[in-house]
Amino acid sequence: MEPRIVTRQGDGSAALLTRSQIRSELEEGTRAAAARARAPELGADELDHLLDIFASRARFSAVDIGDEVVLSFDGSGTPQQGSRVDALVQYEQCLGADSCELYHIDYSYKAVKTIVGAEQQAMKEAQERVTIPVHYGAQPDLGRYSYPDGPCGNWSELLPAMRIDEARAAQEQAVELAVEDMAHVAGELYEAGADGVNFDTAGAAGDADLLATLLAVERLRAKYPAMGIMVGMAAEIVLGTHGELEYRGVRLAGLKPEGQCRMVQEAGATIYGPAVNVNTSRTVAWNVARALTFMKPCMDVARIPVHANVGMGVGGVPMNAFSPVDAVSRCSRACVDVLKCDGL
Repeated sequence: MEPRIVTRQGDGSAALLTRSQIRSELEEGTRAAAARARAPELGADELDHLLDIFASRARFSAVDIGDEVVLSFDGSGTPQQGSRVDALVQYEQCLGADSCELYHIDYSYKAVKTIVGAEQQAMKEAQERVTIPVHYGAQPDLGRYSYPDGPCGNWSELLPAMRIDEARAAQEQAVELAVEDMAHVAGELYEAGADGVNFDTAGAAGDADLLATLLAVERLRAKYPAMGIMVGMAAEIVLGTHGELEYRGVRLAGLKPEGQCRMVQEAGATIYGPAVNVNTSRTVAWNVARALTFMKPCMDVARIPVHANVGMGVGGVPMNAFSPVDAVSRCSRACVDVLKCDGL
């Protein structure tokens, strides 16, 4: 009888599987993603390597010396003691972070626009105290522009009522407003000293959300040729909430990581962050194999650094407020070893 190995479910709970069962989970995960993404399954050698990672009884798993990658963050340093800037200093000096991100608790460019002056002052202080690169980040958050929070029609209500044209018009109006807000806030923070900006969870509200992000990136690149711009995605497939929106002749609805990467780098971003959501009812091994299969094709077309998203609920990392380190380290190592990504 095969010995059982402690592994994890997608919600972080412990599970006991044999080596053969883990192999089966990996095969099922890559097969599921390949069918959905219309992409090649992971090769036998890649599955063998993943099996070695997930069948190990070690508490922590890591890449080989020399294979380390840069870590970027979407919102780093939640203040436990002191201010937001104090938290960034702790990230640098206590945790050895490669970079950090100043952010406002209301993580939205629309909300930050009303307090951009105060955020500039915080960025100035951060630049005076922190040595590593300090980015500024928030979400495009297109839904903020719909009723009752914004001036546009609420497409989440219009679409179920089959008022398709009104829903599309509302999203198009929201795109125009969001582009103005994102370009304004990002530009102001860059001029205050930010080493770069982050558009986090792009596409969360669908193809219109992603279009707004791409147009904002395009505008910022034209105005600030040296600006570092990171775009982290919301999911492995862009929802067609509008369905007909295009960027440079490419339809955005349905784009998977390969297509997302093409659009992000065409717009002028300097880092692309693919995201693949976790199925909490399946094992971490299944989720990682699925995530890698979705993300691998983007590595062949990337001309900019790719930082795979391996946070709570994406990239195979369990959907848990305190994700277990054994799962997080295995997910991170798998992305580096198999994808050969530039960062996490």
